[in-house]
Amino acid sequence: MERIIAAAMEIVEEDGAEALSMRALAQRLGSGTATLYRHFGNRAALVAHVVDGMFGAVEVTAEEFAAMGWRQACRTIANGMFDILRRHRNAAPLLAEQDPMGPNAMALRERCIAVLLDNGFPPRTAAHAYATLAHYVLGFAIQLKGHGGPDRDDARVAAAFREVDPHVYPATAAVADALPVRLEDEFSFGLDLVLRGLDQLRNGE
Repeated sequence: MERIIAAAMEIVEEDGAEALSMRALAQRLGSGTATLYRHFGNRAALVAHVVDGMFGAVEVTAEEFAAMGWRQACRTIANGMFDILRRHRNAAPLLAEQDPMGPNAMALRERCIAVLLDNGFPPRTAAHAYATLAHYVLGFAIQLKGHGGPDRDDARVAAAFREVDPHVYPATAAVADALPVRLEDEFSFGLDLVLRGLDQLRNGE
């Protein structure tokens, strides 16, 4: 099974999530599709296993989560998933295909929601909080594919911002030295805002 999942991830990393199919995987493994269907009923089942393997790379125990407190637990989960998807930049669309329900994904969800419930979040708010964090990470991860690639020239973009006409774009010119904002910095900044908002919900503000 590990060999099959590893081969599936190779396809995704080399050719993109849309290239992953039972036929392509069988060709990669040098076997027939009938062999794969004995392990996976369809492509969706295959995707579920690939995605769950990525969730399994976030190695934090329930005891460690409980000791962190809810903010650090949420931050650890978000940063952990973002780091994984940064290493596997073509894989993010797979997470958009279905809600992850494998054992690793369920364990991660359970640990995070348990910390939220233990820290005074009502059940509905805890559920929304985890879903929001998960989709926040996914939204940024999908953008990773176009960032840091061989065709991206941040220095050129930064120079272009510094050259804008301050009479036409005065606000942009005022912040030009801070542009463009690195995606990783945007992610951290936005995550802080999300956690602050959750804190206000928890406190009934």
